Amino acid sequence: MANFVSSIGINWSNYSKFVEILSGEMKIAVYTGKKESSDSGRLKEMFDRLEAGGCEFYDVKSAAEVVSGTDMMMAIGGDGTFLSSASIVGYSEIPLLGVNVGRLGFLSEHRPEDIAEAILSGNYVVEERSLLSSRIESGGETLKYRALNEMTVHRNGAAMLGVDIRIDGVKIPTYWADGLIVSTASGSTAYSLSVGGPIVVPGSKVLIISPIAPHNLNVRPMIVPDSSRIDLSFIARDNDVIFTADNSTEKIPSDSSVKISLAQFSLKRVSLRQSNFFSALTDKLHWGEDVRNTNK
Repeated sequence: MANFVSSIGINWSNYSKFVEILSGEMKIAVYTGKKESSDSGRLKEMFDRLEAGGCEFYDVKSAAEVVSGTDMMMAIGGDGTFLSSASIVGYSEIPLLGVNVGRLGFLSEHRPEDIAEAILSGNYVVEERSLLSSRIESGGETLKYRALNEMTVHRNGAAMLGVDIRIDGVKIPTYWADGLIVSTASGSTAYSLSVGGPIVVPGSKVLIISPIAPHNLNVRPMIVPDSSRIDLSFIARDNDVIFTADNSTEKIPSDSSVKISLAQFSLKRVSLRQSNFFSALTDKLHWGEDVRNTNK
């Protein structure tokens, strides 16, 4: 078996020919952000139960390692690991299941103890999560990125950054700030939330535009339809601007234009049927915690 799964105690023979033995009822790719985990006992039990039910596993670190006929990919870690594995899945339409051995976990929310029974019994659903697509143009060069949570632009020095925005060709007032976030509904509980953006139920057909530390007193985060085309350009004293797409970072010239829209394909995310977005808000972010709500 592959390195990570072997490291937690599952014995597989003839590793060099692991592709030939992937003939069980379900073929599952495994991506982990860390080689070893403090939760290895819990993970071993999960893998043992799935193996007994006819599942086969192999490790992946890149899209090139994904084997044809893979039914599902597991991302073992936290939300950062989930985002990294989302880039490996790409447009393959392989469903992605987050196994939470991290800290918070909105994308990678499911405990190892809950997974085996749900997968083997089919007690799960496959959600469609929207992705962002960007096209960055500067000096004849074009860069393209995708993101599940958000794309951001940041100042690359001490000076404030001016961000000019056009939404479907219509210019709105310039944001003067440390930067700007364009987020999907999935990303509303990530970076956007920390700068005062709204909580949006996943599956909502919207994008969120949130300034980072704005110097305009009269600007607020804005929600637009996910069909919108968002064009960004910059007024900057520095030569470069920092651009991010989830956990990817790129330094781009400040005369660049950034075009952001919804990607033409979506991410398929596995969700166990007992999961609930509002319960996750309560449990993980202590939403509504108030002495008056005790025992309700």
